[in-house]
Amino acid sequence: MNSYYLDDVDKRILNILQEDARIPFSRLAKMLNLSEATIYMRMKRLKENGVIKGFFTDIDFDKIGLSVVAFVMIKAEPKQYEKVIEELIKQKEIFEIYDVTGEFYALLKVRVETREELAKVLDKLGNLEGVTSTYTMIVLRVLKEKRNVD
Repeated sequence: MNSYYLDDVDKRILNILQEDARIPFSRLAKMLNLSEATIYMRMKRLKENGVIKGFFTDIDFDKIGLSVVAFVMIKAEPKQYEKVIEELIKQKEIFEIYDVTGEFYALLKVRVETREELAKVLDKLGNLEGVTSTYTMIVLRVLKEKRNVD
């Protein structure tokens, strides 16, 4: 994996975009005391190098009822792990899947409306063919969620 060096201007651009991805190049240029052409070229380079993967809307999941968040660690039979992952990817309640080291094979971030719904999701996960065990942690509150670069 190639690493891309972010200079201070790149970092400032990215941090401003994290706050408002719809900001016009003209306004961004004024904020950073740079020309629009420079901003355009910087943005183009950041996109071409995969630093900027896309522009997204930051959704407040609590406001739309998905306020129960849990992290679930999965153990699986090694020979069935790929099949387990394929099934996990299909689950709409699973928002993130990480392949991890250690005792567990994968870490999942689950978002649902109620604890009862979470129980159903956990039952479904535990019954997936190839899953040998799960360990669940329910999020009580988010203390830090970083979205910008320093």
